[in-house]
Amino acid sequence: MDMTPAVKRVYDSSRRKAQAAETRRQILKAAHDLFVSAGYGSTTMSEIAQAAGVSVETVYGAFGSKLNLLKRVWDLTIGGDDDDIPFHERPQVLEMRAEKNLARRLEMYASLIAHHLGPRTSPFVEAMRGAASSEPQARAMVEEMDRQRLEGMTLAAREMASGEGLAVSEQEARDVLWATNAGDLWRLLVQEQGWEPERFATWLAALWKRMLLTSRHQ
Repeated sequence: MDMTPAVKRVYDSSRRKAQAAETRRQILKAAHDLFVSAGYGSTTMSEIAQAAGVSVETVYGAFGSKLNLLKRVWDLTIGGDDDDIPFHERPQVLEMRAEKNLARRLEMYASLIAHHLGPRTSPFVEAMRGAASSEPQARAMVEEMDRQRLEGMTLAAREMASGEGLAVSEQEARDVLWATNAGDLWRLLVQEQGWEPERFATWLAALWKRMLLTSRHQ
């Protein structure tokens, strides 16, 4: 008889967690692509499941409802991943917020929009705005997106006003940034007029500096 003590297996859940995270990403990508191409109202949870290669029960188990899925798609769109980190606390944004030179900070933000936020968010925002007139959940999502942008620009303007170089009031700085970072300018100039992203970044930064900063700080 083998008297060797049995070795207890240590259950390693890391692989299962990784698989679950990958499944969530697949579902979110499928939902995003269908919301943009087919429209939010026309897209069913079954179609999302089929596109993601999972069962519809898996989709409901991961997100609960189509509305919750929509909200998580927006988080993925604005953040670039499914990490539960607010946009203003992400490393690239923290680096920008830490920049004391306001001209340089605006250049960094314009580059972020031109190369990352514009391409990621513009198609999704346009799809949601198109569905807002007939879909209450899409309309609520548009209102939430605008609220989040206004909240973010309120913080940005407050931080700019705490330093030197702002030529306008904190409220005007907030309003100008909020109106010009919505994605419409990126879509019109980059997507429709064929501007290179770097050209757009340079132009947007110059616009902001002329409108918001004193001449000495431009």
